Amino acid sequence: MSIAAQQQIAEGVVTENLTYESVTESVSRITEAKTPRAWKVLFSISATLALGFFALIGYLFYEGTGIWGLQNPVGWGFAIVNFVFWVGIGHAGTLISAILFLLRQKWRTAINRFAEGMTIFAVICALIFPTIHVGRVWFIYWTMPIPNQMFMWPNFRSPLLWDSFAVGTYFICSFLFWYVGLIPDLATLRDRAKSRIRKILYGTFSIGWRGGNRQWRHYELAYLVLAGVSTPLVLSVHSIVATDFATAQIPGWHTTIFPPYFVAGAIFSGFAMVMALSLIARYALKLQHIITAKVLERMNMIMLVTGMMVGYAYGIEFFMSWYSGNMYEHFAFVNRAIGPYAWAYWIMISCNVIVPQIFWFKKLRNHLVVMFIASILINIGMWFERFVIVVTLARDFLPSAWDYYSPTWHDVGLLIGSFGLFFSMFLLFLRFLPIVAIAEVKGTLPQARPLHKEGTHV
Repeated sequence: MSIAAQQQIAEGVVTENLTYESVTESVSRITEAKTPRAWKVLFSISATLALGFFALIGYLFYEGTGIWGLQNPVGWGFAIVNFVFWVGIGHAGTLISAILFLLRQKWRTAINRFAEGMTIFAVICALIFPTIHVGRVWFIYWTMPIPNQMFMWPNFRSPLLWDSFAVGTYFICSFLFWYVGLIPDLATLRDRAKSRIRKILYGTFSIGWRGGNRQWRHYELAYLVLAGVSTPLVLSVHSIVATDFATAQIPGWHTTIFPPYFVAGAIFSGFAMVMALSLIARYALKLQHIITAKVLERMNMIMLVTGMMVGYAYGIEFFMSWYSGNMYEHFAFVNRAIGPYAWAYWIMISCNVIVPQIFWFKKLRNHLVVMFIASILINIGMWFERFVIVVTLARDFLPSAWDYYSPTWHDVGLLIGSFGLFFSMFLLFLRFLPIVAIAEVKGTLPQARPLHKEGTHV
């Protein structure tokens, strides 16, 4: 075995017996095999929840936002909590795909395809919530940079307009990045297809790919450009979402740490979701030879780093509330820790700060059950982080206005339904599209190196 092959195997990027043929067969068989009964059961459950989600939205349009638990002073409730949560989930896909690609991290090829898909599905879920939160949904186009029927332009100083630009651009670039990466693999499925319908569909979406030298040259340039464009979006999108809060004069919101704090939290929660989904796919689809233990360990390391950044931000918030001498800021953060929502705050701290510390230990960092439980807890903690930020406004400047925010059945139903929509799209993706980037994984194999020859040391 060559030195290059030994190095690849030692790094955990590939396993010893991985070949071009085995990669193609392992990934293609998932879409070509008969639909498993387990997939049908899971899709039926998620599709039912998704239909319930849209039914609840229809009921919301009929009744209005009064059926939510909103009240004065909590004007933002579950809808904005869910929006920020889903936007955060979508960040890991772009990070894994774009930034790690630019840094030439070959281990990303095992997980980048479904991480990119997860990004698109999460952003779709996210975009629904601010749309229905505006109340008069038929005026949602007012948030776009177009004049309305009253010849009034939107306020370009409003973070809501920035959200339209940022999230819309992020979705378009993420979709293009995902689709461009799919083209060579769709051509592989086209060439292997046995039914006429599959040949037509995969042939249409592979847009004439033949794998020629000129096509590969244009493909690699386009992929590189999209990676370069997508990279700053990782920082800009959640920074702008954070600015929705930070531009307010509300204690606990009016802080400059929000943009980097939100970005770190988004990557943190996004990687946790990728970890949970990759562990399930790895086991159910028998992809242990592609999604190796080393790949999972490196993801855990990133979660440890971003978890520490989030914990640092929590500490800085408390320090600045004390150091500023502003009694309203001080009260806002003390109220989080010992007030009526202390239960939510300590769930957040436990899941986001304490749980990731287990990844300091190599044995736990490589334990599959520990990884899965930790990833679920981290996502729970990150949802509660957004909940704590939004609902602690129940105690603002005037004690006479204090109230306790309680979600209604409709709020909870929309949250559950959004997960149904996300998993419905994800399951369809798993069934009909290659879950792993076949061409990119092949590019990491030792035999893809120029001058590679089995038995030589090059």
